[in-house]
Amino acid sequence: MSTAVEVRVPLLNPNEREAQLVAVHVSEGGSISAGDLICTLETTKSTADVVAEQNGFVVGIRAYVGDRLVAGEVFCWLADDRKWKPPKKTKAASDIKQADLDLRITEPAITLAEELGVDLKSLPRDIWVTEEVVRKHAQRAKPVEIPEGEFDSQVLIVYGGGGHGKALIDMIRTHGTYTVIGVLDDGLVGGSQVMGVSILGGAEILETLKQRGVENAVNAVGGIGDMQSRVRVFEILRNVGYAFPTLVHPTAYIEESAELAEGVQVFPHAYIGSDVNVGFGAIVNTAAVVSHDCHIAEYANVAPGALLAGGVEIGAGTLIGMGATINLGVSIGTGARVGNSAVVKADVPANGIVRAGAVWPESSKRD
Repeated sequence: MSTAVEVRVPLLNPNEREAQLVAVHVSEGGSISAGDLICTLETTKSTADVVAEQNGFVVGIRAYVGDRLVAGEVFCWLADDRKWKPPKKTKAASDIKQADLDLRITEPAITLAEELGVDLKSLPRDIWVTEEVVRKHAQRAKPVEIPEGEFDSQVLIVYGGGGHGKALIDMIRTHGTYTVIGVLDDGLVGGSQVMGVSILGGAEILETLKQRGVENAVNAVGGIGDMQSRVRVFEILRNVGYAFPTLVHPTAYIEESAELAEGVQVFPHAYIGSDVNVGFGAIVNTAAVVSHDCHIAEYANVAPGALLAGGVEIGAGTLIGMGATINLGVSIGTGARVGNSAVVKADVPANGIVRAGAVWPESSKRD
């Protein structure tokens, strides 16, 4: 009887669950020996080759060059017979990802969720969902009791209880305009606390809070490694009718001619220069410099210490890593990722990846 083993996408970086497929070294049905190259993957921090662990035939290739793959996904199988047929993708994690708001989940976690009666739509979108995550989610306490009565217009909720959420809670307290009444997080236990603020529950209580008069919400999912997780949280909150206050730390400096859209977050000691435009939901993090005439599109994340020269264009959903330098007039395409400490001297295409510490383009190293 024919057998086959799965070749799965490895996790190259704990902070980036996705990698771009930059090369495929095999063909469907082709023979392969242990140690031969199968494909090459790339993140903002590294490039890695996936090699065969045994002899066999390559069957069921599921991706093409340029695709972004999630750690744990099946790329192909190595079979002892080239006529072996891969299983149908009826319950594959890649199907669930598309059907359930881009949920990133392992196939064993899907099976466990079905066994425990966990609704896939209730699982967190900002992490890689494993069996452990599903088990903890199933054991979550019921949301804490929300006091009766109306809330005033200066209260808000923070959606996300991770590191970015903690930084936002501190910033909101320092700002003094709003009061955080609670944190919502689909992966944390209701009744526990983050920075002294109670976890009220997950997305299931958004409607209740809105009905009680809570009008404002802050998206605390930073989206490092998966910018779509940040976008999805905005969509969830927007569908319920929440507003997104623009938050600027008191130590940040914003020139009067700069324009900040709804939901923008500007962290301590950042500088935003003359005639800069920052789009909806974008992040300008601690000590980042955004010089005159830059345009930062919606959902982009400019990490701590990044330096943008004048006239830089940052596309929607793009990540600019810590300490990266973007030269004058450069355009970074939609969905691109620039690694930490990289130097970018020329335009980066949409969905492009500049590795950490690299000089872009590569020829610039000889200049």
